Amino acid sequence: MVDHMPSVKVTFTLDERTVARLRRAAEQLSMPKSQVVREAIGEYSARIGRLGEEERLRLLLTFDEVVPAIPERPAAEVEREIREVREARRTRGRWGSDKA
Repeated sequence: MVDHMPSVKVTFTLDERTVARLRRAAEQLSMPKSQVVREAIGEYSARIGRLGEEERLRLLLTFDEVVPAIPERPAAEVEREIREVREARRTRGRWGSDKA
């Protein structure tokens, strides 16, 4: 990764284990420690908001359990029920006339 942006010197306090891992990574990749840090932050930042593998599998299992439980109904029946609910909300409000 070639970065042509101006550099800013910063100071961080890291534990010995993290520093050793940083040194090892820099040696193995034949790159400066600062570049290892930049790339690691870039990769970490790109993953923010994405599901981890464990969470993805949990959600897929939930999906596989929930979808078969959805009752199969003719589209016309579903549309009729939606129209009835919308009409009820228009005439009585969402919660009915006895609730505010």
